[in-house]
Amino acid sequence: MPVREFTGFGGVKLVADTFGQEEHPCVLLLPGATQPRQAWHDAAKALAKAGRYAVCVDFRGHGDSERPADGNYQLEAFVADLVAILAQLSSRPAIIGSTFGGWIALTALGEAQSPLATGLVLTNPLEDVSGLSARALDKEVNRQVSENRRKGGFDEALFTGGFDFKDLEYRMTQAAKRLKIPALIVRGGDNALSSAQSTSALAAHIPHVEIVEIEGGGHYVAFERADEFNAKLLEFLEHNVPRDPPEFTSGSDQRTLRDAMGCFATGITVVTTKDPRGQPVGLTANSFSSVSLDPPLVLICLGKSVGSLPAFQKEPAFAVNILHMGQQPLSNLFASKGQDRFATTIWETWDYNVPIISNSLASYECLRRNEVDQGDHIILIGEVVRARFDPRRDPLLYFGGKYRRLHFG
Repeated sequence: MPVREFTGFGGVKLVADTFGQEEHPCVLLLPGATQPRQAWHDAAKALAKAGRYAVCVDFRGHGDSERPADGNYQLEAFVADLVAILAQLSSRPAIIGSTFGGWIALTALGEAQSPLATGLVLTNPLEDVSGLSARALDKEVNRQVSENRRKGGFDEALFTGGFDFKDLEYRMTQAAKRLKIPALIVRGGDNALSSAQSTSALAAHIPHVEIVEIEGGGHYVAFERADEFNAKLLEFLEHNVPRDPPEFTSGSDQRTLRDAMGCFATGITVVTTKDPRGQPVGLTANSFSSVSLDPPLVLICLGKSVGSLPAFQKEPAFAVNILHMGQQPLSNLFASKGQDRFATTIWETWDYNVPIISNSLASYECLRRNEVDQGDHIILIGEVVRARFDPRRDPLLYFGGKYRRLHFG
């Protein structure tokens, strides 16, 4: 059983056990408060047998993970730890969280600007998270705390750090509304701390969610009814995060091919020219590439349904403007219909009098040299006659159907 270390918020060392082969789809398993990572070992073994790479991690102050020198056990630290772990994994995992672990995961994933995981499974939403007391939740929870204390599994400072459960309740509820990945909520049917009503109330906020109730399960249903829970877990993963990647073959669904093409991260451009009346026209495009340095050639691909295509085919010059991170609103503007795209846009002209978007990451003025008709697009090849760029800025990116930004780890 290989042990893996992650660097969490503030440099805190976080320790995990791993099961299966790292090249397989990843599943990150988070225990509840006071629980050690070993609680997930049976589930991790089942996941590994099913062709998954399972990672069971100790929270800060738990098990073999470090106790923070500053005693920081606030919500923000746990959320930041999880985000740091996800940045150090080689692929986006599905996340499985028992009680507290699931609540932290929901908060982190819903608050993120882009998807950090492929799916989420959490257990037993509480009736009133703000009323929680880590020392006196319920006899059932206290028994678990006592057992883990005997194992030396957590830092007692967890109970003196003033963790704000009211803040957790608010943030996880708001985050649930923004969750963009498939989710599963599992409730133990005999859990006195969670009701069908509280489970439904949380699920109502999550766009893509399933609810499962396991009869006879309590607060730690994932471990008390492990066989049933693991069966539901594997079913959810195979349906929503399949082990075998989607595949396109000739004649099958074009959406699958589109998603496959979306795996290539690109920059975002606004391509511009003039219409026969001399008025500026332009649109957002990410089908752009350098073709040659000698001579300096680039290409853009425009769909045959684009209304301004005739202008690009007739005008001898066009411009390509690569957008930086601060120009996402500009990308949205030039991708929309029915608006005067240049009315509020700062632009200028150079030698060939086509619009140049001012303050872009880079702009190229091009003379049209060739046109190729292929499929549902027209490929225009242009010779770059003038270029300007700003090396201090970072690009606006597009990947998997969403805007992205560079992440520096």
